[in-house]
Amino acid sequence: MEYPKIPLAQTVVELCKLKEIKHIVISPGSRNAPLTIGFTSDLYFNCYSIVDERCAAFFALGIAQKLREPVAIACTSGSAVLNYYPAISEAYYSSIPLVVLSADRPKHLIGIGDGQTINQKDVFGNHIIYSANLKLDINENKPLKHREEIPIIKNLENKLERMLGLQKNIQSFNEEEINKALNLAKFKSGPVHINIPFDEPLYERVNTISVDPKSTALSLKSSKIDQSELKECIDDWYVAKRKMLLIGVMPPNQIDQRWLNDLANDDSVVVFTETTSNIHHPKFFPCIDKIIAPLESSDFSELQPDILITIGGMIVSKKIKAFLRQYQPKHHWHIDEHNANDTFFCLERHIIATPNEFFSEFLPKITHVTKSTYLEYWTKVKRHRNKMHQLYIDKIPFSDFTVFSALIKSIPGKAILQLGNSSTVRYTQLFNINTHWEVFCNRGTSGIDGSTSTAIGCAVASKKQTVFITGDLSFFYDSNALWNNYIPKNFRIIIINNQGGGIFRILPGHKNTENFDYFFETKHNLTAVQLCDMYGFEYSTADDQEAVNSELENFFKPSLQPKLLEIFTPRTENDSILLNYFDFIK
Repeated sequence: MEYPKIPLAQTVVELCKLKEIKHIVISPGSRNAPLTIGFTSDLYFNCYSIVDERCAAFFALGIAQKLREPVAIACTSGSAVLNYYPAISEAYYSSIPLVVLSADRPKHLIGIGDGQTINQKDVFGNHIIYSANLKLDINENKPLKHREEIPIIKNLENKLERMLGLQKNIQSFNEEEINKALNLAKFKSGPVHINIPFDEPLYERVNTISVDPKSTALSLKSSKIDQSELKECIDDWYVAKRKMLLIGVMPPNQIDQRWLNDLANDDSVVVFTETTSNIHHPKFFPCIDKIIAPLESSDFSELQPDILITIGGMIVSKKIKAFLRQYQPKHHWHIDEHNANDTFFCLERHIIATPNEFFSEFLPKITHVTKSTYLEYWTKVKRHRNKMHQLYIDKIPFSDFTVFSALIKSIPGKAILQLGNSSTVRYTQLFNINTHWEVFCNRGTSGIDGSTSTAIGCAVASKKQTVFITGDLSFFYDSNALWNNYIPKNFRIIIINNQGGGIFRILPGHKNTENFDYFFETKHNLTAVQLCDMYGFEYSTADDQEAVNSELENFFKPSLQPKLLEIFTPRTENDSILLNYFDFIK
């Protein structure tokens, strides 16, 4: 087996191996050559070559999102590092473990006008949970004037001893920093940045490793729930007649079914679940906007909870956020082992625990159920909304709305569903989805910039079929995602092409003006057919409901290539059909 000659590169690679980081996404470059040599020479690692660093980072994020384990990305110095930033910010706000390995120039070459060089130290600022800036190895072949760590020593023997001592200190420092960063990525679940200076020569290899780094453990404090706080929660629970649980973004299988059953059987509890929560129960309320949007002010008063418990990450529904900010609960508790957002400006408690840890301590101590009509009342509302929902679909013309209705019914039951942002995830939230799906969407920063790359990373990390639904702007924005040699044959992309940013036609604005069309909606006539031809996708298209239904019959079946279905919907009609929906279902 070959190793990079540079000890620092050997140390990074060995510690990644000791921490069981198997997936390494590498973007080509010269300064990161020692890392590339180290990772690709060791069969332990699954290495991927992705040219575009922005796509590479989102691709890695998709793998980490699915596997829920750290994934490393490695790039050269300069602006390459900055292209990681969108995915890093998404990982930060979505609590996804991403390990950024950026190669850098030696310190004496920074700020002097050398090529492909920027200030990489702490470059990701407030969007990283830890930033490790490693030290350059001692290189006895370099002139002393470039080695600021070493004073000029005339005696050669003394100089060598000093260099060996300094290298030992540098090695110890680097190992400690790498260990800390990798531990935090795993146990605090977030992105970390390890900035790694390399001096030339960069491509030299050796057959024997020269370092022996040790993996150190992270010292974790006990996360036992405070029993006095738990008693106060129980006391408040008994008094409250209206309790609401709101569950945001969560990976699948995060809450035991027995706790969900207990909550569902409490008449004083209403559980709202977002599509991205991966939580299901027949008594829960999975289509929040379907319930909230048509309400009058008197209805809001009826819905206002005494206690609000929030679980999971970001909330998609703007309507539930607006409601709970205006009609605030008396008590708001957030359950999460790391973070708590005061989304509704009334957060009272951050209970530092996983949902299972909290419910296993809390629910068995609830010895009697509060009498309430809260669940019964809103269950009747839900039944009415579902009935009116179907009546509306039966009467409206071909549109984004009818397309999503058809898609939700046709996607296989054990698929992974990746959703693009903006209109795509919001439309999906209006429909009751298959409870066997795993659903993901980049809701940390809610950007459209890396949805396709993330979906492909997820597909690579799973044996299940991954289906990606996206809008046209999001797809074309991230079209470099298809420049990828690892896309599974069973991967499916569905583009809802309404020739622009359809979300802006729904938001307040002066529609159908030249300024709006050009700068907000950004209408276009692009199609994906040439991209499919270039990247080896099987392409099909539909522009009416009959064609959509026909194409979907065979779209998910096995194929020799990944497939893309582009559905063209009426640009100027979709917004009114969606907005009229909320009036109709009252």
